[in-house]
Amino acid sequence: MARHAALERRLGHRFRDPALLEQALTHRSYGAPHYERLEFLGDCVLCCAVAQQLFLKFPGLSEGKLTRARSSLVRESSLAGVARELGLAKFLRLGDAASLDEGAERPSILADALEAVFGAVFLDAGYEAARGAIVRSYGEALERIDPEAVPKDPKTRLQEHLQGARRAMPHYRLVGTHGPRQRLTFEVECVLGDLHLAATGSGTSRQRAEQQAAAKLLEQLRA
Repeated sequence: MARHAALERRLGHRFRDPALLEQALTHRSYGAPHYERLEFLGDCVLCCAVAQQLFLKFPGLSEGKLTRARSSLVRESSLAGVARELGLAKFLRLGDAASLDEGAERPSILADALEAVFGAVFLDAGYEAARGAIVRSYGEALERIDPEAVPKDPKTRLQEHLQGARRAMPHYRLVGTHGPRQRLTFEVECVLGDLHLAATGSGTSRQRAEQQAAAKLLEQLRA
């Protein structure tokens, strides 16, 4: 579609089936078909493509450092930043409530839609086309990443702390979700059963809520 031409140029991919891209840019609040299934697929393709690039770029790098580098690139805030560079927000289709609430600029919506776009490229032309779009979209963020400088996230730091103390690993439990679908907040509890400790975190994705809960539990352990 002509209105998507600028986005296709930035992705480096012209869709044979424009309906796939239209779906990838459609939020549930606008109607069906929306991007949630494509987001699921795109998340898997993105992780694989980023892992491949890091594996080739840093031969000999340990699994742990590769994992942290990949996590830093595919987390919500990184995805939202890439989406902003692509100008993705202006192509999104949202319902009136989400639009009035500046939904197109919300990091969670930008991140989800970008994953959906990568999923759409995969369905349209296969893995190599999707990998090319991902590498092109990430640009310098992928080129300049320094795995040695990537800080460990709270979940990793908590796990390593417990391993060092020879304690059981934490259990993460979804407590609930709150708010309208376009502004959904996840609440997650992180539990250390053998120490009878627990902490709750919240965020716009389950992953962010888990990270916050892990950070709070680390504070308890160090207090």
